[in-house]
Amino acid sequence: MSTKSVSVLNDLTEINNDRIAGFEKAIADIKDENVDLKALFQEYSSQSRKFSQELTAIVAGYGEDVETGNSVAGTLHRAWIDVKSLFGGSDRASILSEAERGEDAIKAAYKVALENGDLSGTALETVSNQASEIKSAHDAIKALRDAARSMN
Repeated sequence: MSTKSVSVLNDLTEINNDRIAGFEKAIADIKDENVDLKALFQEYSSQSRKFSQELTAIVAGYGEDVETGNSVAGTLHRAWIDVKSLFGGSDRASILSEAERGEDAIKAAYKVALENGDLSGTALETVSNQASEIKSAHDAIKALRDAARSMN
């Protein structure tokens, strides 16, 4: 596995870890009237835990160094870190807008990984499948945000 591929997989692991932290921050800040969002964000947090584990297993399987933290140094995941600090709005539309911004960031990171990540075999298949699930999550959050905006 190329150094570039390992770096890309490690960056995706980190953005997934940042996504977990972002959703957990949102869950902690959400008021009772948006309890359905807590369940949804918990689901997506669990999804990213699974994705991080899958990516870490691929990197470790090639005997490469695994990065498992959240870091401000990487380029692909910086946007989710920025979004984490913004969860504070209490109305449904603003919560969903911030969540969608985070989902835009992770969706873009997966796009870059697939287009420029030098991935092949299991790594390519795994990242491709994860990207599809990330897109579905993004689309669900965007639909909820649009519905919340139309109710205001």
